[in-house]
Amino acid sequence: MTENMTENVAGPAKAAPGRSIVVDGLRKSYERNAGDAAAYAIDGVSFDVPEGQFVTLLGPSGCGKTTTLRCVAGLERAQGGRIEMAGQIVFDASQGRHVRPEDRPIAMVPQSYGIWPHMTVLDNAAFPMRHGRNRRRGEEVRRRAMEMLEQVGLQSMADRWATQLSGGQQQRLAFARALLGDPEVLLLDEPLSNLDAKLRAKLRQELRSFQEKFEIAALYVTHDQSEALALSDTVIVMNQGRIEQIDGPERLYDHPRSSFVADFIGSANLLPVEHTSPGPDGSVLAKTGVGAVLCGRSPAAPDDRSGNGGFVCVRPENVRVRAADEGTPQAGDDEILGRVETSEFLGDRLELVVRAGDVAITAFARADLGSRPGDDVSLAFDPASTSYLAS
Repeated sequence: MTENMTENVAGPAKAAPGRSIVVDGLRKSYERNAGDAAAYAIDGVSFDVPEGQFVTLLGPSGCGKTTTLRCVAGLERAQGGRIEMAGQIVFDASQGRHVRPEDRPIAMVPQSYGIWPHMTVLDNAAFPMRHGRNRRRGEEVRRRAMEMLEQVGLQSMADRWATQLSGGQQQRLAFARALLGDPEVLLLDEPLSNLDAKLRAKLRQELRSFQEKFEIAALYVTHDQSEALALSDTVIVMNQGRIEQIDGPERLYDHPRSSFVADFIGSANLLPVEHTSPGPDGSVLAKTGVGAVLCGRSPAAPDDRSGNGGFVCVRPENVRVRAADEGTPQAGDDEILGRVETSEFLGDRLELVVRAGDVAITAFARADLGSRPGDDVSLAFDPASTSYLAS
């Protein structure tokens, strides 16, 4: 921690209003021993959360997403960077400013929900009004708490002990309590991870519905890619303390900017590239171990489309499969001959793993194709759905 960091600042400093959260150049390290070089858990992280938007920090364990969220909450102090929240500067390393968590316009829903077992449902919900930044007294506290509990379907359980709620009901109570604190920003740290898959799918729809209804900015942390794609307006993919890509869910899936993003978001075939050259209309012709592949998508600049290395990326649903006995592929057909290694029937489709040379390619085929392990098949990639990734 920097020596000139002030202990506690009573209130936020004014900044330009607009976006609910602005994170600029945030750096945070944990030094295990005094003589060790600093290893940054987050290194130069910058992003915005617009008003009313749902933004997700996504990545594998140890990528820095939770550390970033805790810095935004004020539970961790970064060594560098700046954080603005609801038009106020709540952290600035260069000025030694660090606003206490309780003075930030936030509410946080932790992974464990933080429900107090010795309180009733009503008292849990009313806690931020009785003890938070915007305190209220008297009958207004009960009235507002009951109104919020009705919104989340818990009004009839107001006098129960919190321990008598199911996991899904506790999640709703945690959300209601957070909103009763009148936050400008809602922070959520994997709040659905302790639920079973079916309940998680149901509650993520409710969570997004509540967030949209109350028009509050939300910053969400998860390692679950399906959760991130289903909930978010914007997804921030993190890896080893840095941001790999910031994009909307559809673009993130269809236009990954690196092999890490392509592999982490959904399922992707990544074919190592030996050499590339410019193709027609801005495409890239990539030489791979299974032959030349024309890639209609590439995040690389035109000058970076010739050289060595990189990957061809194609999603399994974009690999066309046909039985090899329907006609042997000829030179120029842009087809690849392979042999089926595994075949799984999934109801609406077959999931095949096809060995072509030294490369295993996953493809989704028609359920009635009938291909079984050992059968020869032909694969074709549509250039419009195939990407060249330089890294």
